[in-house]
Amino acid sequence: MRTARTRAAAIVASSLLLAVAAPASGSDAATRTHPSPRATVLPVGDFAPVTVESGPAATLKSRLAAVTAARTINYYPSNAGWSAMWTAFDPARIEADMAKAAELGADNVRIIIFPQSFGFPRPRAEYAERLRKFISIADSQGLTVKLTLFDWWSGYSDAAGSAAWAKAVLTPYADDPRVLSVELKNEFVSTDPAAVAWVRQLIPAVREAVPQMPLTLSVDAQSGATGLARIKSSLPDTPLDYYDYHFYGNSERALAEIRRAQEAVAPDPIVIGETGLSTAVTSEGEQGAYLARVFAAARQADVRSVAPWTLYDFADGAIPSNSQVSKVPAQYKYGLYRADGTAKFAASVVRTAWTGGALTNGLLDLGFEAGPNSSPWRPYLSPTAVADRDWSTARTGGASARFSQTVRTGSSLPSIRTSPIDPVRAGQTWHAEAWARGAGVTGSNEIALSWFDINDRWLGQASSQQVAKGDSGWTRLTVDAVAPAGATSVQLHLKSGDNKGSVWFDDVDLSAGGGS
Repeated sequence: MRTARTRAAAIVASSLLLAVAAPASGSDAATRTHPSPRATVLPVGDFAPVTVESGPAATLKSRLAAVTAARTINYYPSNAGWSAMWTAFDPARIEADMAKAAELGADNVRIIIFPQSFGFPRPRAEYAERLRKFISIADSQGLTVKLTLFDWWSGYSDAAGSAAWAKAVLTPYADDPRVLSVELKNEFVSTDPAAVAWVRQLIPAVREAVPQMPLTLSVDAQSGATGLARIKSSLPDTPLDYYDYHFYGNSERALAEIRRAQEAVAPDPIVIGETGLSTAVTSEGEQGAYLARVFAAARQADVRSVAPWTLYDFADGAIPSNSQVSKVPAQYKYGLYRADGTAKFAASVVRTAWTGGALTNGLLDLGFEAGPNSSPWRPYLSPTAVADRDWSTARTGGASARFSQTVRTGSSLPSIRTSPIDPVRAGQTWHAEAWARGAGVTGSNEIALSWFDINDRWLGQASSQQVAKGDSGWTRLTVDAVAPAGATSVQLHLKSGDNKGSVWFDDVDLSAGGGS
C-alpha cells in the first residue's frame, strides 16, 4: 500500500455527526481558511468515536480546479455492481481495486450512493460508516472521491426528505479535500417537470450544508448537449458549478460532440464523467481505439477530465436483478479489466492518456499483427470473416489482411474500416496508403477515405488506384484528400468486391497534414 497523502481537513464520520455539529453559514465558510483542529464523532450503536486530525479546509475554488483536471475512474467491484457494492461491502477487495486504479494513473474515483440502500430519509449508521471507510481506502491509494447521489430515484415529491438525506450524507465531508464534488442526480431527466422542481429545491439546501462543495448534474448519452442546455436554462436561480457530460456517441466525431456540449453550457466548464464502449458488442481493440479518440478529442477541446466507464467488467449476477441494466448483456463488458482482473487493451490506452503519453494511430493495428479481438478494424457490408488475418503472407511483420471470393452490395464494396485517433477538421489534408498484392484478382479492390458530418451524413470519398487484375506483387496504393466543409470524421476503408481471387493488404498508414 502506498503511503497516504497528508490530509487536509478530513472530517470523517457517520451521518450522526449532524447531531453534534451544524453546518457553517455561507459567509462564515467563505472567510474560513481552517476548520476546527480536531473533529470528534460521538459513538452510535456499535461504532466507536472517530477522531481525525484536520488541516487546511478545501474551498470551492480548489475543489473545482481539481474536479476539472481529475483522472477519474468510475467504479463498482466486479462481483458487486450498483447497490450491491454497498450491501455486500468488501473493504479488502475495494483496497485492491483502488490500488489497481492508482497504478493505471487514476487520481480520483467516482462512486454512486443509493438512498434505498443507505436508508432514507435518514442514512443508517452502518452505511455511513461504509462510505467513510471507502473514502479512507481511496485516500490510502492516493485517490480523491466524487460522490453521485440519488441514482434509481424518482421520489421527486419529497424534496424536504431528499434534502435532509443529502445533508446527512454530505455534511461530514464539507471541508474534507478527499471529497471533490457532488453530482446530485445521475443522468438527470431535464424534460421531467417534477424532477426540475425537485432539484431547484435540493440545490440551495445542499449549498447551505456544504457551501464549498462543487455541485453538478449529468445527462445520459441520448440527451447530450441538448440535455445539458435544458438543465442550465431550467436552473437560472440555482446554478451549478460545472456540468457532467456522459459521452457514448460515435468516437470518430467526439471533438464535434464535445464542443457542442461546451457551447451548451458556456462559460461553465464540463467534464466527461462517463465514456466507453462495451466489448460485448465490439472487439477489445475497438474499445481501446474508442477511448483513445475520446481522450484525443477532449485534449483538443481543453476538457482535461475524462472518466472511463468502468474499471471492471461484471461477473454474471454482479448487477442486482432489480436494475434494468442487469438484463442488458452489453452492460457487463465496459471494463478496462475483465471480471477476472486481467487487463484489456483499453487499460494500456487509458494508462498512456493519464500518464501524458502520445495517443497515435499506432493503436489501430495498421500492420495487422494483433489478434482479431485485439484489432480495431471493423467489417462493412459483409460478414466479419470476409477479411481474415493471414499469418502466412505479409509484406512486413507476420500477417496481413486477406479478402477472398468477395461480392458486391449494390454500388458499394465490402470492406474493413478504421478511423484515426486524432479528430478531423474541415479543410485539413489527409494521406492514406496501404500495400496490396493479388492472386487471380477480379472486380474492384482499392482503399478509400470516406467523410462524414456531425450527424453521420456521408459527404463523399476519395479512392486510390485499383489493385491490378490477375496476379501482382506488393504495390503501394495511396489517397491524398482534403476534408470537405462540414466534415467531422473520416473512415479509411480497405475494399474488395466482385473478386473471385484473393487480395492482401498490409502496412497501412493514415496521417493528417495541415489545414484549418
